[in-house]
Amino acid sequence: MSLELIDLSLTAPGASAPLFAPLSLVVSPGETVCLMGPSGIGKSSLLAHIGGHLPRGFTASGDVRLDGESVTHLPAEKRGIGMLFQQAQLFPHLSVGDNLAFGLSAQVKGKVARRAAVEAALEQAGLAGMADRDPATLSGGQRTRAALMRTLLARPRAVLIDEPFAALDAELRAEIRSFTLQHLQAERIPCLMVSHDPDDGAAAARRIALG
Repeated sequence: MSLELIDLSLTAPGASAPLFAPLSLVVSPGETVCLMGPSGIGKSSLLAHIGGHLPRGFTASGDVRLDGESVTHLPAEKRGIGMLFQQAQLFPHLSVGDNLAFGLSAQVKGKVARRAAVEAALEQAGLAGMADRDPATLSGGQRTRAALMRTLLARPRAVLIDEPFAALDAELRAEIRSFTLQHLQAERIPCLMVSHDPDDGAAAARRIALG
């Protein structure tokens, strides 16, 4: 599975010029590409457009393709693209295990099989035995790992990452970054990440300046 952007550009509401020059790139299976650039250049808006969540008022040109198939005009839920944000977004009214189960692919059938898939994901994330925990009791690193595993359980065709490590301290940031990128590589999922952190760019397979 590859993620391809073809001459992609965005124009903000009320603006007369695009936020950045047309962007074309291919993210190969298991590869992470990091887009870097100053605040306001449109990095997060670009991810929102790729994922199908671009706010009203923006205009977009170009095409988004997954394995050669255009998904530009599909609604977000039909694209099969997962997203990770700076603040790991777990549902506060669900346990940690139920959060992961929420993202679990419908291809996993039966209560026993689904519970086993969640437990296996928690173990991979170093969260074994925490299925019944309240998400509020997790540390920042634990929440990020849980959010990643929930995303992977949905079996996404691609993953978009928006500054997911910025709120962590430097030592934990390196650990969670490595954990995240290694899992995406192992699952051969193409990943597009936006960041201000040069260490994120160095960890990615490629770094591209948006502008």
